[in-house]
Amino acid sequence: MSFLIDSSIMITSQIFFFGFGWLFFMRQLFKDYEVRQYVVQVIFSVTFAFSCTMFELIIFEILGVLNSSSRYFHWKMNLCVILLILVFMVPFYIGYFIVSNIRLLHKQRLLFSCLLWLTFMYFFWKLGDPFPILSPKHGILSIEQLISRVGVIGVTLMALLSGFGAVNCPYTYLSYFLRNVTDTDIVALERRLLQTMDMIISKKKRMAMTRRTMFQKGEVHNKPSGFWGMIKSVTTSAPGSENLTLIQQEVDALEELSRQLFLETADLYATKERIEYSKTFKGKYFNFLGYFFSIYCVWKIFMATINIVFDRVGKTDPVTRGIEITVNYLGIQFDVKFWSQHISFILVGIIIVTSIRGLLITLTKFFYAISSSKSSNVIVLLLAQIMGMYFVSSVLLIRMSMPLEYRTIVTEVLGELQFNFYHRWFDVIFL
Repeated sequence: MSFLIDSSIMITSQIFFFGFGWLFFMRQLFKDYEVRQYVVQVIFSVTFAFSCTMFELIIFEILGVLNSSSRYFHWKMNLCVILLILVFMVPFYIGYFIVSNIRLLHKQRLLFSCLLWLTFMYFFWKLGDPFPILSPKHGILSIEQLISRVGVIGVTLMALLSGFGAVNCPYTYLSYFLRNVTDTDIVALERRLLQTMDMIISKKKRMAMTRRTMFQKGEVHNKPSGFWGMIKSVTTSAPGSENLTLIQQEVDALEELSRQLFLETADLYATKERIEYSKTFKGKYFNFLGYFFSIYCVWKIFMATINIVFDRVGKTDPVTRGIEITVNYLGIQFDVKFWSQHISFILVGIIIVTSIRGLLITLTKFFYAISSSKSSNVIVLLLAQIMGMYFVSSVLLIRMSMPLEYRTIVTEVLGELQFNFYHRWFDVIFL
């Protein structure tokens, strides 16, 4: 009976996550496109639902929600489904939609889709050869074989995003790095832009007048015919044509300059808005957070360097370790186990929420930057692949932030992976 209640809780939460993924797909990613392939929408929403369910199970693990055997079953089922999607379903459909966009291969798209999927599987399998990610006793068809390879790709992606974030964070949040922009600077740049546009218009008018004059003189229609006429037309040019070529080159250069000036003007306006925003209460709050996160980023870079140089991987979670140091230093009576559970829950919750939010924002920006009506399906599936691998890898790394007694089921489900390797690999790629 308890298993049925636990399962109903998990299914209800998965339906909620699926609905959220569906709405995000419709309202954010595909709001400017017509949905023609509902299978893409379903795959994206299912990937999002099962990815979020893994994080939910981590929180349930800390809080002790659901029966232990129920949690283990749903962990196993969740991992099997997400790996099935990431390794078999999404790569196949990516290949299918790529082939569908090529007219020559349209009739045999199923065959070529299978060939592309087999190519992906070959490289995916070979990916595990250089890395010490598995215990030797695992069979070729074990679940650990898939998790280990997905983990390498996902951890690499996480480390790249984290490394970029650690460098970009101070420039994003701190008003100290904002350059001083005045209205005079903006007006001066706008004047230059208007002058450039006037020069482009005047030169295009000259080109139009030259063409009109050439047309009236018969230099356009009265072209010589025959072989010798063709030779003559190649070796000699009309009096106004050289002039036209030079003016066209000048116009091209001015148009490129106008584009650069326009982008610089837009950048000045954006910087001015950020300066005005930084003076508000909310702006000052984010500026304060910027200093805090900048210190954290410097600390993270320092610790990653120490971990690599001294081949060090933490055995206890950072919350428990921090509480133990505080208790020993201050010499106060403190229930370390009780408070480490609650603080770990808050910390893991913050990590999960910020990871999901940050990834969704990044995916949306990436999609808008490179998508088109033909490529949108392929890009959404690629984003689903990245999202799934990112979240599976997050579970591998979050495991270290959990107190030892809560890691048991997570470790059992993920199998005998070389967890230390993933933390070292993250630090290397992060730096």
